[in-house]
Amino acid sequence: MKKRVLAALLTLVVAVGAVGCGDTNKKNPTNSADGRTHYRIVTTRHTTAWSTDFLHEGIMKELEDKYNIYIDWEIYSMSDWAEQKSLMFAGDDYADAFLGSTTLSDNDVQNGKEIFVELTDLIKENMPNLSRIMEEDNEIKTCMLDRNGDIYSLPKKLPLRAATANVPYINKKWLDNLGLDMPDTYKDLEAVLQAFKDQDADGDGDPNNEIPYTYPGSLNADARHILSCFGTITSRAGNYMGLDINGNPFFLPIQENYKDAVVWMHGLYEKGLIDSEYFTQDTAMYSGKLQATGGSMVGLLWGWTADSEAGVNESEFVPMPAVKGPDGNRYVESDPTYLDISNRELVITNNCENPELLLQWADEFYTDIVSLQTYFGSIPDQVSDNGDGTYTLLPPKDGMSYGVTAWSYSLRDYGPKYMSDEFAKNVILPPNGGDGKKLAQDINAEYARPNFPVVKYTDEQSQRLAMLLTDISGYVEQQYAHWVVDGGIEDEWDTYLDTLDRMGVKEMLAIQEDAYNYYLSMQK
Repeated sequence: MKKRVLAALLTLVVAVGAVGCGDTNKKNPTNSADGRTHYRIVTTRHTTAWSTDFLHEGIMKELEDKYNIYIDWEIYSMSDWAEQKSLMFAGDDYADAFLGSTTLSDNDVQNGKEIFVELTDLIKENMPNLSRIMEEDNEIKTCMLDRNGDIYSLPKKLPLRAATANVPYINKKWLDNLGLDMPDTYKDLEAVLQAFKDQDADGDGDPNNEIPYTYPGSLNADARHILSCFGTITSRAGNYMGLDINGNPFFLPIQENYKDAVVWMHGLYEKGLIDSEYFTQDTAMYSGKLQATGGSMVGLLWGWTADSEAGVNESEFVPMPAVKGPDGNRYVESDPTYLDISNRELVITNNCENPELLLQWADEFYTDIVSLQTYFGSIPDQVSDNGDGTYTLLPPKDGMSYGVTAWSYSLRDYGPKYMSDEFAKNVILPPNGGDGKKLAQDINAEYARPNFPVVKYTDEQSQRLAMLLTDISGYVEQQYAHWVVDGGIEDEWDTYLDTLDRMGVKEMLAIQEDAYNYYLSMQK
């Protein structure tokens, strides 16, 4: 095989395995002992705590029976998938297909095209539902095509999504204890955090055990969270790219508003308003502080919903309107091309003997009624068919949350799916949890602005970005942590910019701008 340089350090070992494998025409044998065509499909899960029995029950079993197939699922935890993935490809033992956009990255697919099936003609011949959607929804079609106009994976569009992603939640119990108003500006927010620190906000008699704000700190996350009032919101793709208020792309770590934001953040840290373990804690430590027995130790959080972060202490928190920044504007994260739409939901390898039948099965996922069930759970156990064209999400079983129930009884975010807007209007979500609560609490929707979208690169651009971003991202993250804790950004700024110039930041920005312009051209 032709050797390729991977477009991300994370998947480098995968590519080395891929280029070293021998006969990529080897097929996974079809097991017909039960009269069915078997497919080996690999997928990933965030945790092994969630049940996977649903994969051969409910709607999933109905589709297997309809097409007389059987899916031999191989399920890996995200925590150890990177190592398992490299071993799989190095041994030429890859599956018929991979399901879920977290299973293979764009770079895995782009740099492993020798082993993945190009799907354009197969989709036309076997997938009428997806073909219709591609004609009607240009965003879906754009996300499927690579820069050569080829298709190597199937997409998804998640239904019933809020306009905003992670939003601020403030500890209303603490506000009430101290008689404080909801902050309106970033200066108000700082004053509230100061009060949380100084005035025994939780009322336990100890004024020193409150943490005004905490998170597993990084610029990549903070740009969308605590710093966002400075207009720093960037893509979740990890490239530090954003769009300014006029829709122009920017690379955040070299902007003046970024410098101003870091100066402000250092001030918060110096005053003790930021957790002293901000840059050293892991997610378990962070969750422990939010979900502490007897009440949360934290005054402000960013999250999809309060219950997803604070757990048993969620009742203490209420959504906070985005505060005005120095420019008088309010900013919240909205990133649908990353969070709601994606490709790589099904990628087929050349080990698959009958991709046509597998695609016919996958095409069912692009119907409204199947998308409903692969996102929330099957009818009648998790979703009620009301008989009048409406459907109601049922309360979780066994005391589980709506979120855990959805992941335990459906593919949830993973796999092909697409629900029409008209059908979505007939889906009734309880407002007291999960997606219903997220929609009910979408109070910052009016401040949502377009973010830098998921863009496509040429093979050469992808390879070059891997080299550039490895050094650049490491450097900007290191400097960010240093400046928040120690200060000094004003004095060190010019040297910092010179260093980034030597690292190739202008070349990197030119690649991103070219990819963004290509994205815009595809929307016309």
